[in-house]
Amino acid sequence: MKVYTGTGDRGKTSLFSGERVEKSDRRVEAYGDVDELNALIGSIPNLLPGEGRTEGEVLEQILIDLFHAGACLATTTGGPDAFEDLPAARTAWLEAAIDRMDAALPRLTHFILPLGHPAACACHVARCVCRRAERHVVRLCRENAERGRAPSYPGLQVYLNRLSDYLFVLARYCNHVSGTAEKIWKV
Repeated sequence: MKVYTGTGDRGKTSLFSGERVEKSDRRVEAYGDVDELNALIGSIPNLLPGEGRTEGEVLEQILIDLFHAGACLATTTGGPDAFEDLPAARTAWLEAAIDRMDAALPRLTHFILPLGHPAACACHVARCVCRRAERHVVRLCRENAERGRAPSYPGLQVYLNRLSDYLFVLARYCNHVSGTAEKIWKV
């Protein structure tokens, strides 16, 4: 099977459900952001410093969750092939990972600059892409709800919001375990 098919040469792509949509469709934009986020997160485990390497397994599970999220977004909403929303348990699992790392960190009292260890910097970039993906998913879900289309994937929306928090804490954790000082933003 060839990687290229030529079916998208005129600006359309197929959803999992077979429906053809414009490549500029909000759904494609949303799952494209999730795909970009997934690729960025996939680059982080090889950068993790020392003690931070334990987060590699967490990051691998996040990759799996994001593939599920992309599948949700790449399927016609409300159709027979629609994927189930991410369950609340996935967000609770992320919160436990955040709490575990946060317990080892100094209390945050100021805004910090997105600097430091290479893994921390990669986490900050992934955090920003995660926020963009979240904005696009929220907009898509709002528009679907306004048009009477379901589902709105509330679990996915919460998961992406918490994932950006996880990436922020992971950045701080990578700096902490590598002995890299955080730089405080000063006005």
